[in-house]
Amino acid sequence: MAIEQAAVRVIRWSGGQHPTTSVITRQMQKEGLRPYQWDNAPNHRYAVRSHGYTKIVYVVEGQLEVTLPDSNQRVRLRAGDRVEIPAGIRHGAIVGASGVKCIEAAATRR
Repeated sequence: MAIEQAAVRVIRWSGGQHPTTSVITRQMQKEGLRPYQWDNAPNHRYAVRSHGYTKIVYVVEGQLEVTLPDSNQRVRLRAGDRVEIPAGIRHGAIVGASGVKCIEAAATRR
């Protein structure tokens, strides 16, 4: 029996100046999410893990590389980019050389 997993969704920022923390927070709240902000030092690595919810992350400043070991993919996110990682998808992350500031929220099934 085959098990189908939802795909990771990346939304690239295509405008001029990337959105501010307050703009991103308000947008996520309009989506019914409860966002929170976090940051990390340069080159920090997050071990591979998965969650029972969809993880939504916006990069506000810096860069974050999301690793997806089961599909052998890496996605580099820059300021303004958004990634949606469905529940159960194994992922890790590597912070860029200048550090990173993100806004994150957990979403239940849509």
